[in-house]
Amino acid sequence: MPDLPEAESDNNNTFTHLMSERFRGYLPVVVDIETGGFNAGTDAILEIAATLLHMDEKHHLTPGETYSYHIKPFDGANIEKAALEFTGIDPYHPLRPSQDERTALRDMFGHIRNEMKAVGCKRAILVGHNASFDQGFLNAAIERGAIKRSPFHPFSTFDTATLAGLALGQTVLAKACHAANIAFDNNEAHSAYYDTQKTAELFCFIVNRWKALGGWPLPE
Repeated sequence: MPDLPEAESDNNNTFTHLMSERFRGYLPVVVDIETGGFNAGTDAILEIAATLLHMDEKHHLTPGETYSYHIKPFDGANIEKAALEFTGIDPYHPLRPSQDERTALRDMFGHIRNEMKAVGCKRAILVGHNASFDQGFLNAAIERGAIKRSPFHPFSTFDTATLAGLALGQTVLAKACHAANIAFDNNEAHSAYYDTQKTAELFCFIVNRWKALGGWPLPE
């Protein structure tokens, strides 16, 4: 597997912020995607949410703003009945304020780029629970929408299932949150908005716990 490369600059910004120092110029952005199946190339995206993260002067990480979107299935998209039963999403409800993938992603990417500029980061990196799933669907939507400038690295991620397995001995999101004393309501789960916020809380808990144990900053 290739190493995580250095972040490439999208602009001439030379501002240095603690966030940019923590992850080698990358801005971690927590993403959750609810879908109509498991195949990123054929199955619909139904919801997507992204939570920004903030860092204070002591390198303490906290969840920030969440941007959430109901997505209108793309033309010809497959939607499995079992997926809808699992998530409880009705993609064709007349009161559902949905929009197409490209419109939602362009708006979401705009918020991410603004945050990157504000903290001096050069690229975003996706944080997700079982992150390869979300990244696969995100990349497929980017390709379908012919979006040429995604702020995200195309293959590198931070996976909270792996991190929680190491730090807490749990890989299921609800169980990992319970182990970290993070409130988790199973009745609210499987919406992109809720799951991305809980994943953000979990990621912040692990990063901050590592710092408290002396793991960051690295000793000189």
